Amino acid sequence: MEWTPVSGRGRLLSYVINYRPTPPFDPATPIVVALVELEEGPHLMSNVVGVEADPEYLVLDQQLEVTFIERGDMKLPVFTPVQESAR
Repeated sequence: MEWTPVSGRGRLLSYVINYRPTPPFDPATPIVVALVELEEGPHLMSNVVGVEADPEYLVLDQQLEVTFIERGDMKLPVFTPVQESAR
């Protein structure tokens, strides 16, 4: 195995909305646990943030991009929907 740089872009393969999150997450806010396929092929489990935790806003094959959130002394990768540029 070796480290390989990736683009940070991917697509939403599957997800579940967890209404009973564990600490340190806010128990009043549902968490979107997602299976993301990176553009380069690997799959990983992460969270989708920046979008309402509602199936209306979580479309399979939706384009995502990575961002990082701090959890203690670590930074964890999470994904946000790609914003379409206005033309």
